Formats: sequence, structure tokens, C-alpha cells
Amino acid sequence: MGAFITLEGGDAVGKSTQAAALEAWLTGRGETVLRTREPGGTDLGVAVRELVLHRRGPVAARAEALLYAADRAQHVAEVVRPALARGDVVVQDRYLDSSVAYQGAGRVLDADEVRRLSLWAVEGLLPDLTVLLDLDPRIGRARRADREAYDRLEAEADDFHDRVRAAFLALAEAEPARFLVVDASLPQEAVQEAVRAAVAPLLTR
Repeated sequence: MGAFITLEGGDAVGKSTQAAALEAWLTGRGETVLRTREPGGTDLGVAVRELVLHRRGPVAARAEALLYAADRAQHVAEVVRPALARGDVVVQDRYLDSSVAYQGAGRVLDADEVRRLSLWAVEGLLPDLTVLLDLDPRIGRARRADREAYDRLEAEADDFHDRVRAAFLALAEAEPARFLVVDASLPQEAVQEAVRAAVAPLLTR
């Protein structure tokens, strides 16, 4: 049986950078790694990603939550579960905790309903480890300052991103056995070391 590792956090916390570093480290240890992301990890997901992040015009909060859940259902069925069945290590950028944080807290929907929707979509599949890269949203905004365009979520105001951060931290506090919270303002090497220390026990189960 493989291992399912997700990376979570607000915008510009370094998820992609840390996912790439983790993939390289795992591959160096002889693991077969599948690195993927949500939304957009399947052909259907690419279309959903365009709708939820880049579509011009309004998207109702509940519609947004349902679109993310649809992407997640397809992604788990088509990509994640087959990889785990092969014994691969799945390293994934965002999963259902992002929906709870962004659509639940950010869009002010019922977070429990959003979580139940995602759990139904993936038939209850939870990660073995979720790495929460925690960062003040204002630092994240400064990291994005050189971008020419922002997606729908990145463009939200600071209070939106403050709610998202608080929700992520509350999720981690509620499930300490699943979450590793790492200060994303630390040097990349320090973050990598913390992540590797948490992942290593999963490889010897």
C-alpha cells in the first residue's frame, strides 16, 4: 500500500516548491512517486480549474464548492486511488482541506457541509499526512507582487485570506495526528527537513 501526502496552505506559501523537493527526495530513496494537484490533475480537472479560477463573471459560492468536489471525485477515482493501489507515494498540492478553508471559511459556507461533500466525493479517503505550510497572508501577497495577474482566489481581500488561514490552523488543531504545521517563513531547507522527518515513518510501515 502506498502513502498519500498532501500539502496545504494559503497562496504563495511554497507548496509547489516543497512538493517538488519532496518528490526528488522520495525518488532518491527509491520510491515511486506520483506528484499531482487539485484542481487540474485530470483532463476534466483542467476544465474545472479554468472555470473556478479563471472564468470571467460570478460563480456562486455553492457552485464553486460543487465544482471543486466534482474535480476531486474524478481525480481520486482516476489518479490517486490507482496510484495508491500500485504502492506509489502520492504527493499532492491541495486536497479537501482547501475546500473547507476556502469555500467553508473564505466563502462563509457551512464548513462541515463542505467537508461532508468532499468526503462523499472521495468515498472517505483521507491523506496519511497533511503538511500545512503556514504563512501570514500579507507575506504571501508580497511574494506574489511581481505577478501580472491573479486568479479568482488570489485576488480576494486580506480578510478573506485571514479567514482561510485561521480555518487551516483550526483543521490542524482538530486532527493533530494527520497534520504537520510548518512555519513557511523559514528557509526552504528548514521546511524540507521538517517535512522529510514527518514523511520518513510512512515509508517503513
